[in-house]
Amino acid sequence: MTAQKLLLFRKWDISEIEIQDVGLKTAICLKETILPMSFGRSALKRFNKADVNIVERLVNKMMHFGKKYAKNTGRMAGKKFHTFNVVKTAFEIMHQKTGKNPIEILVRAVENSAPNEDTTRIVYGGTVYHVSVDVAPIRRVDLALRFIADGVKEATFSNPKAIEEYLAEHLILSANNDTAAPSVKKKNELERIAQASR
Repeated sequence: MTAQKLLLFRKWDISEIEIQDVGLKTAICLKETILPMSFGRSALKRFNKADVNIVERLVNKMMHFGKKYAKNTGRMAGKKFHTFNVVKTAFEIMHQKTGKNPIEILVRAVENSAPNEDTTRIVYGGTVYHVSVDVAPIRRVDLALRFIADGVKEATFSNPKAIEEYLAEHLILSANNDTAAPSVKKKNELERIAQASR
């Protein structure tokens, strides 16, 4: 008897998804599971977020909600199952629109929204310089997920259109590397600033 595959949300197969960006192979976790929930086991261990399923990390980022300057107003804090349902519905919409596996679309969106370069401040003799630096793989995934979540939050804030639809549209655009997607726009902006300060 063959071992049964664990399908995400009992629907989507993760096992055949390939990560095309070589730099992110160690940072994106596609562990087979039905419900991607680690109950914060990795929270206090260094670098352990690389072992948390990418879908759960997206859910965690989506739990902060609010306008630009009031991100953690507490409206969504702790409502993890509510956010799971939002992501689940967005996956359904993505599958209906594209016919592809939504987890693959999410992985492509993360790859296309992850910046390679960033700037850091160096104080040298009382003068502040902005210097271009390479971004570590785990931070690249962090930034990509933050850009995606922020883009969706700002678009849906006090808007009658459902958050699920915005999330689905945003992920499809990012997966196609479309500059209309806020996360891809943010990534390009960050890299442009970094290039200018090389």
